[in-house]
Amino acid sequence: MQIPRYDTSNKWFKGNTHIHSKMSDGGKNFSEIAELYNTKGYDFLFRTDHWVASDVKADKTEYPLLWIDGIELDGTDRAGVYYHVVCLGKAPTMTRETGFENGMNLAKASGAIMILAHPEWSGNRTEDALRWDFHGVEVYNHVCRWLNGKSSGSAHFSAMLDKSKDALAFASDDAHLNVAEPVFDGGWIIVNAPSLDGENILQAIRLGNFYSSCGPEIHSISYEGKKVRVKTSPVRFIRLVGRNGSGLRNGSFSDLVEEAVFDIPEEWPYAYIELEDEYGRKAWTNTLA
Repeated sequence: MQIPRYDTSNKWFKGNTHIHSKMSDGGKNFSEIAELYNTKGYDFLFRTDHWVASDVKADKTEYPLLWIDGIELDGTDRAGVYYHVVCLGKAPTMTRETGFENGMNLAKASGAIMILAHPEWSGNRTEDALRWDFHGVEVYNHVCRWLNGKSSGSAHFSAMLDKSKDALAFASDDAHLNVAEPVFDGGWIIVNAPSLDGENILQAIRLGNFYSSCGPEIHSISYEGKKVRVKTSPVRFIRLVGRNGSGLRNGSFSDLVEEAVFDIPEEWPYAYIELEDEYGRKAWTNTLA
């Protein structure tokens, strides 16, 4: 096995990487959003308003959870491909007049984590996911499920893994919390980090030391030589997913399981864990090594 990716010996923190406020097209302010998410056990949220580079340090308001900087860019590149891109971390000030490609370059130069947002909803092809060297992709977007069911980015994730096994998988709300789009707490990430502060959370995300979920929980991931052991909440299936049709599983349609041990085949270019609970809700790790 290559160097293990996961270290789950620290604390787990629940967060959301795609949130809109009244600063763009959302229906609530930061205080209202924080109070709402706090009731669901969240520890952190990213501010990802359209074309608004947030400045959390300048906001002296006290909140019941941690806010972290971000921005969402949208537009068409020179090839005519339409994108929405969530950028995690502090980005320079920019507006729509900055232009999509220039905005992408500025965010990337500032060290932002670049996530291809809701590719199915945007009409992105799998090859579109490879054009801009995104760090990751939304494998699930909750508001898109609400809008028209086009919430998946799994095929795009697979294409990105074929290019780089370091590609990251995100589940997000894309919360707007307005009359037209009221849903939230349907997709999130759980980060394992030493403490709850912005840089630790960002670093853990960069390293891929998190999982994404619509419900199932991962309690621990440990390595025993070439084996990986996963302990979870009760689920129907714990799957080890490889390239194309490669896969192993523990579970059935009739019983629940809470643990699996897999030998990761050496010939697989990558492997990640997927959980599915009795309601069909899923969770995903990033690649395990």
